[in-house]
Amino acid sequence: MKLVPLGDRVVLKQLVAEETTKSGIVLPGQAQEKPQQAEVVAVGPGGVVDGKEVKMEVAVGDQVIYSKYAGTDVKLDDEEYIIVKQNDILAVVK
Repeated sequence: MKLVPLGDRVVLKQLVAEETTKSGIVLPGQAQEKPQQAEVVAVGPGGVVDGKEVKMEVAVGDQVIYSKYAGTDVKLDDEEYIIVKQNDILAVVK
């Protein structure tokens, strides 16, 4: 199965959180903060969304930083994804 986003939506796969701090302390799962960095897995076509022309500025494979509380979590084939609107993406990591 494959996720195909519509409009100006983007499918992200969250990067794995650090399990140890810089000083070497191992963090249990619930103490870890979800990273806001993810990899773009799929990009919608853009086009006219809510009456405005939207050009997609991210591409599959880009690493991005997105808003902390943005998007919808989706689980598909034992993989977890986040679907966000393009304007919830704050930056592309180069």
